[in-house]
Amino acid sequence: MADKKDEHTSPENPDNRIELERMAADEENKAQILAHPPEGPEGEPLHKPVVGTRVVRDSKGVRRVVEVPSTGHSWDGIEEYDNPLPRWWLWTFYATIVWAVGYMFLYPAIPLVSQATQGLLGTNNRAEVASDIRRFAEANAGVQAKLVDTPLEQIADDPELANYTANAGAAIFRTWCAQCHGSGAGGASGYPSLLDNDWLWGGTLEDIHTTVQHGIRDPKDGDTRYSEMPRFGTDGLLDNTQIRQVVHHVLELGGKPHDAALAEAGTDVYVDNCTACHGENGKGDREQGAPDLTDAVWLYGSDPATLTRIVHDGPFGVMPAWAGRLSEADIRAVASYVHGLGGGE
Repeated sequence: MADKKDEHTSPENPDNRIELERMAADEENKAQILAHPPEGPEGEPLHKPVVGTRVVRDSKGVRRVVEVPSTGHSWDGIEEYDNPLPRWWLWTFYATIVWAVGYMFLYPAIPLVSQATQGLLGTNNRAEVASDIRRFAEANAGVQAKLVDTPLEQIADDPELANYTANAGAAIFRTWCAQCHGSGAGGASGYPSLLDNDWLWGGTLEDIHTTVQHGIRDPKDGDTRYSEMPRFGTDGLLDNTQIRQVVHHVLELGGKPHDAALAEAGTDVYVDNCTACHGENGKGDREQGAPDLTDAVWLYGSDPATLTRIVHDGPFGVMPAWAGRLSEADIRAVASYVHGLGGGE
């Protein structure tokens, strides 16, 4: 049906009238045209069905040319013929069906309520994985026992242990630690970088081992490293004016742009509330996880808005303890790997 809004089919377009009138006349005389198709000078039909040709072999192997009818589909003048599919393609297709049916009966395939069908071969992927894990565990049992028995400070001096911790520790780190510290250990906002020399709880191999083993503020580990910054604003310890003053004093300690008058007013606020952990000069205290406020390393950011939020709400990051989740050999391996990244002391 012609669309009045379409300039290509609208009867209001003069360019379309002749074609539309012809189509209307054809429709009116369609039955007569089909009953008496127009013929040429020799009596042949003027409009032959479009056909193609293809070469086939008969039962005796003789080649002959046969006509292939059109499917009636034409795309940009390219006619689609009703050719049969190649035999090689059909046999390949049938072979895939046979293969799929055979696979379904031989291997686990059909999901049931509690498990999939196990197949006639009795293959169990979970059992195969468990077997591989046991095989590798047995292969590494010797070096892991040696790793546990060797003092931490001597691991790097043993070539076998150094090679093992470099590879096993990297795998453990990518599996359990990269989600927070990044695949390259560069950290993110709220998650410390393990590549620099700024370590809240110490960067020696022993310190790192203890941190990995017991975590930080992990409520499930009684030996976890623990410290907590007061929530000065939330708990009403400081008002908003005092918080603003101490924030600018901290910015002054870090050598960052600040309001000198507010920073001066915040000196007493800092001395009364912050020096017990961060020290009078703002250098912090690693033993209790209090960061240095004078360097360029800021765990959450150093802009005034972020510092105001930290002072007001008090950060409380948690690192899980890995004792009980990883073996002692795995903890030593990943601690040695992290220590060897360049930031360890």
